[in-house]
Amino acid sequence: MAALSNFVPTQPTYIPPSNSLIHTEPLISIDGVNSSLPTPRSSSILELFDLARKARRPLFIAAPMVRYSKLPFRMLLQHFGLDLIYTPMMLAREFKNSPHARTADFSTTTSDSRVLLAQFGASNADDLCAATRIIRPYIAGVGINCGCPIKDQVAEGIGAALMSKPEVVEQMVRTLRAEFGDDLVIDVKIRVHSDLDKTLAFARRVADAGANIVTVHGRRRKDRSGGVPVNLLAIKLVREALPPNVYVVANGDCFSFADALRIANETGVDGVMAARGLLENPAMFLPTHLGSRTPWKAVELFWAYAEEYGLTGKFQHLQLVVADMTAGILTKQERQEIRLARNWQQLTKFMDSRFILKRRGEQGFAQLDYDGFRKL
Repeated sequence: MAALSNFVPTQPTYIPPSNSLIHTEPLISIDGVNSSLPTPRSSSILELFDLARKARRPLFIAAPMVRYSKLPFRMLLQHFGLDLIYTPMMLAREFKNSPHARTADFSTTTSDSRVLLAQFGASNADDLCAATRIIRPYIAGVGINCGCPIKDQVAEGIGAALMSKPEVVEQMVRTLRAEFGDDLVIDVKIRVHSDLDKTLAFARRVADAGANIVTVHGRRRKDRSGGVPVNLLAIKLVREALPPNVYVVANGDCFSFADALRIANETGVDGVMAARGLLENPAMFLPTHLGSRTPWKAVELFWAYAEEYGLTGKFQHLQLVVADMTAGILTKQERQEIRLARNWQQLTKFMDSRFILKRRGEQGFAQLDYDGFRKL
């Protein structure tokens, strides 16, 4: 990738949503009555990467985040310049076997599905293929998680356990490619080894098997985010080791628009993925919101999507997102009040008593940035 020192942002500036710009699209669930969603063109994802290369910028990507990457948060991110968005990691075996798991883990809309990759945790190609077969009409691509370090997941042979089983991951990719052909975008998300030669061999192996995207979290399995800096050299070496038609995404330590450009400059990657940074500020990838704080309009947008897409029934998800995304605009005590709420009704009462929280359809909805939202 060419240097980005003279980068001119190509992302659209934020347009305050009106009733026509934020509307309730039909909620689509796999086992529900609405299953008419056409299969998104996976080639559009690859076209996005090509267009970004021509514009000399990285794609801006939302990482798969446990407890956070549900539909309302994904819909919110589309207002703030995100190019691609992932589901939380879903367990392929549970997804294929359990209608309850499918309902709990996944729902989408037409606009969401166009930029959505479903990430699965799987220990074998059969489970992964079966889960993909079910979800394929509703997503633009599939990601294989080879990076989750959680002990329970590793013990099941998924996540970071796969970093020592390149032959299993290769078989997963080949099996997906054999069944779904070139119409399915496949991403393999990895960590790095202490021996970087092993990392490069792993990346080459999955690329040769048919992966379109290799996402590199530049830490080892034992490293923890925030404790060990991301290894940008390792990510750069992966980019240099793979052919141009395989796109490489950098993951780790991206908390701002400036971070994204710096990481892209230092590694030459095609995309930059953020997780914690987006939780703290969903607008972090918009050049018009270069600060580290969430604009209040994002809170109102998320609240509207949560009401419209049923997150009120999964109260803890809403509570976590609101508490995290208001770190820079609410006081410590106010955020503690959010965490102490026991249900949707209590949280709604608290928010409406302290703040001007406009709903969709009200004048001025989703237009405030950092001032004017507190009640006097």
